[in-house]
Amino acid sequence: MMTNDYQTFDKTNVFNTYARYPITLVKGEGAYVWDIHGKKYLDFLSGISCTSLGHCHPTITAAIIKQAQTLLHTSNLYYSPPSIELAKFLIEHGGLDKIFFCNSGAEANEAAIKLARKYHWRKGAKNKNVILSVDHSFHGRTFAALTATAKPAIQEGFAPLPLGFKYEDWDDIHKFCQAIDENVAAVIIEPIQGEGGIHVAPPGLLEAVRTACDKTGALLIFDEVQCGLGRTGELFAYQYFKVKPDIITLAKGIANGLPLGAMCATEQAATGFALGDHGTTFGANPVSCSAAFANLTTLIDDHYLAKIKQLSAYLLASLQNLQKKYPQAIKEIRGVGLMIGVELSVDAKKVLQHCQESGLLANVTADNVLRLLPPYVIEKSDIDFAVDVIAKTL
Repeated sequence: MMTNDYQTFDKTNVFNTYARYPITLVKGEGAYVWDIHGKKYLDFLSGISCTSLGHCHPTITAAIIKQAQTLLHTSNLYYSPPSIELAKFLIEHGGLDKIFFCNSGAEANEAAIKLARKYHWRKGAKNKNVILSVDHSFHGRTFAALTATAKPAIQEGFAPLPLGFKYEDWDDIHKFCQAIDENVAAVIIEPIQGEGGIHVAPPGLLEAVRTACDKTGALLIFDEVQCGLGRTGELFAYQYFKVKPDIITLAKGIANGLPLGAMCATEQAATGFALGDHGTTFGANPVSCSAAFANLTTLIDDHYLAKIKQLSAYLLASLQNLQKKYPQAIKEIRGVGLMIGVELSVDAKKVLQHCQESGLLANVTADNVLRLLPPYVIEKSDIDFAVDVIAKTL
């Protein structure tokens, strides 16, 4: 195909469910990508928090090639060393007690919701089946995950949605905890809302919810699909917030861009599933699991968690200085680690367009929040470039 034919064919023959930017990417290396015209961009989106160690990381690439040349797929009817090694790594580093591998964050959340309901059903509490989530949350596009996503615009047109879901605003901690009644099977929370505009859970909320769940027997699910696996400067977001959930859902950055999701559960919560209660054909794929193991061991062994904290402090300070310079344009700066939102008082889409034209990739979420999710391989000079682009745009 000619240069422009890719976009034309896509618009004509592929479902128009994505508002794609007019950029066709063909190559990546480290924190940078190149489009079909050879233009270079600094990638401060990381495939929406997926390519945490950048593009074509040599260690991860080598692991993918080695596994692809050895065994591509087995199904879950057999044991597979890559998935076992990955599960062992996750558990040893704080990933609770048992792991279920799937293909995406939505699937991980579906598994968590099913596990929570089946857990109480097995205990004889068959009416304890309500899932409580947070206003402005995002948990995925499949039906249960969509219903847990408290955004009417995303749910519109898909009725009837599954029963047994309710929502509360987390700004009123007392009211939120009151909603955790005897019928609530589980509370699902993003410790840092991503699609909602990079909102960090209010101080004291997670602790209060943990206490309320313990009181009623509800399970606490942390959706760490976007904020987990290093984003906060800790491997798991719950380690940053110092509140331990019963279930963790993971995806995005786990395999540095290959499709893989995981649901982690405590020994107690895991008793909800028995033989045949859940499954997946492609989950725990050997190539994805090999990539994930290489990704996460590199993350730990090369001390990226400490680097993330240093880079985060530098990025936040740089953005705060920018806010002082343009107080009428920048309303608020939010986030933890390398998960930052810049809420704008000006047209965020125009700001993003100018950033892209200047060689910086990010995206806009919640209408007016410039979302920055840079890979962990960036340097301070990359931050300087990104902030300079945003400054010139404003």
